[in-house]
Amino acid sequence: MTIFSPRCALSAALALCFAAPAFAQNTQDSQTIVISGSRFASDPSLLPIGATSISAADIRRAGVTDVNQALRKIGGVYGRQSLTGSPDFSLDLRGFGSTSDQNVVVVLDGVRMNDNELTPATLSTIPIDLVERIDIMRGGASVLYGEGATGGVISITTKRPQAGARGGSMFAELGRFDSADVRLGAVQGFDGVAIDASAGHQRTDNYRKNNEFKQSRFNGGVQFNGGFGRLSLRADIARQDQRFAGSLTEAQFLDNPRQTKTPDDFGKMDSNRFTAAWERKVGAFDLAAELAHRTKDVEATYFGSKSVYDSKQTQFSPRLRHLAQFDGMLNELVAGFDFGRWNRVTRSDYSGADATQRSKAVYVRDEVKFAGAQQVRLAAGVRRELFDKDSLDPVPYTTATYSIKQAHNAWELQGSMLAAPGLTAWAKAGQSYRVATSDENAYTPQANKPLATQTSHDAEIGLGYAQGAAKVDARLFRHNLDNEIYYDPTAGLFGANTNLAPTQRKGFELDGSYRFAAAWQVQGHYQQVEATFRSGGNAGREVPLVPKYSATVRLAWTPADGQSADIGVQRVARQRVGSDFSNACSARIPAYTTVDGRYARKFGQWELALSALNLLDKDYYNQAFGCRTGIYPDNGRQVKVSARYDF
Repeated sequence: MTIFSPRCALSAALALCFAAPAFAQNTQDSQTIVISGSRFASDPSLLPIGATSISAADIRRAGVTDVNQALRKIGGVYGRQSLTGSPDFSLDLRGFGSTSDQNVVVVLDGVRMNDNELTPATLSTIPIDLVERIDIMRGGASVLYGEGATGGVISITTKRPQAGARGGSMFAELGRFDSADVRLGAVQGFDGVAIDASAGHQRTDNYRKNNEFKQSRFNGGVQFNGGFGRLSLRADIARQDQRFAGSLTEAQFLDNPRQTKTPDDFGKMDSNRFTAAWERKVGAFDLAAELAHRTKDVEATYFGSKSVYDSKQTQFSPRLRHLAQFDGMLNELVAGFDFGRWNRVTRSDYSGADATQRSKAVYVRDEVKFAGAQQVRLAAGVRRELFDKDSLDPVPYTTATYSIKQAHNAWELQGSMLAAPGLTAWAKAGQSYRVATSDENAYTPQANKPLATQTSHDAEIGLGYAQGAAKVDARLFRHNLDNEIYYDPTAGLFGANTNLAPTQRKGFELDGSYRFAAAWQVQGHYQQVEATFRSGGNAGREVPLVPKYSATVRLAWTPADGQSADIGVQRVARQRVGSDFSNACSARIPAYTTVDGRYARKFGQWELALSALNLLDKDYYNQAFGCRTGIYPDNGRQVKVSARYDF
């Protein structure tokens, strides 16, 4: 956990498969589009082997209200309670603890949502009703997705309105803790033009005192199809108000987990995202580009200290793909550029930093699919990325004045083959990297000296079985990290962000689904991780805030009479508290099990539903940044009723 401040309170690929889906035909006029392992649209049947996919039908059946919740409940992604009361939990792929958000790249329709800040991607601003699918690709993916993709990539694809399409939906939900969610969306398609719009408002008092959250949003877009290809323009606007309940000691949690010791802390965030995307097929070439601009205005009062900052980020990503056939072999060559510029101006009691990051990258990746019954695929890729970071802080005694240039490389080798009918084997090796965010470089052990780049040597082997109603993927992985970027409470006088001694993540993952009857399906995810120091003063000890295992199992019932039911169970093992680098604290974050469920019934165009989170009303927490202190309790039982009308 990074050092707390008002600013940090609000913030506080390649595909996992080794035979990434290459060789897809262009389907830009198809209704269902996904982003493949090569960052181009392809048919859903060519998704990366080993990826976890969440469909729009899965989302509807489980009754999840936002993308973050879908990833946790359906995708089995481990998430930690937000420190600000928002539904944007920190998401952790492969056990990266308090820096998990910075080790996962989130992509929305091909555009990165990650900021150069210690903030999770604001997935709550994405209309859940417009999501076509979510693909979770675990493992190093810096060749195609750049810095921060060591844990993996989460790719979110929204629905594309079609010519002649017309419809929409209205949704309303009420629940415990004075929660309410209202959504309205509509789409209209014409010949060559389609328009969609969505608006929503949600609010909740949350489980704890002084933890209210409110958000209003508008999302709209227009799409043009013609001889020039496909051009889309989108705007996503959101306004959030939050109150901060703060942390508790262990004694306070046991006495009353709903209390707050920071009744006067609050904040708000206004965000705007504008995107233009273009794609066109010219012979054997697919051309694509995205231009995105985001602004974020944040105000917060934390422990009596006020912070205000404004940030802007612009991204431009042109790329191309070439498909060719040679003597029965199919070859896919992908190349592209990524350009980015981020700037933030802070006006607070403790900082007046004006920070800027500029980046530019070039990447190339080639994959060959050999003819034959074994369906052998081999791929290789490289990336070169340059960063230019500047920060000037005129406030006395700050450590956020520096200027640095960095250059980093990523590479990958991967292959797969059909070992037996329905059974695919794959292997992968590569190098990924992460650069320190502006927040991390502002609090370092040595004043005004930015942190070194984190690098990881990644390896994975896997087996995937898909036959009939059964699908199972099993993976063994290892990440050897150097200069891992982490908050060390023992560094400096009050703790600091630092580069750790060499560390390692290794473990096992299992995903599966099985439809054992026409109306019944079970699916689940299991992850076991060993996160340890490889050398240094803490050699052999565990990295904090990493559970040894987590498991999620869901059972769905979907008869043909308009009824549906969905129940899920998640089990998370105990873990070291955030400050326990020496593993000396006798207390640990306890293991816990939670249950959620939903029952729905359709009546024509109406659907009524009853749902519950933490059905057994378990008192638990998964955020604890000190030994018996720094605890952020999770929510108690929450029951909701909802109505939806489709037109």
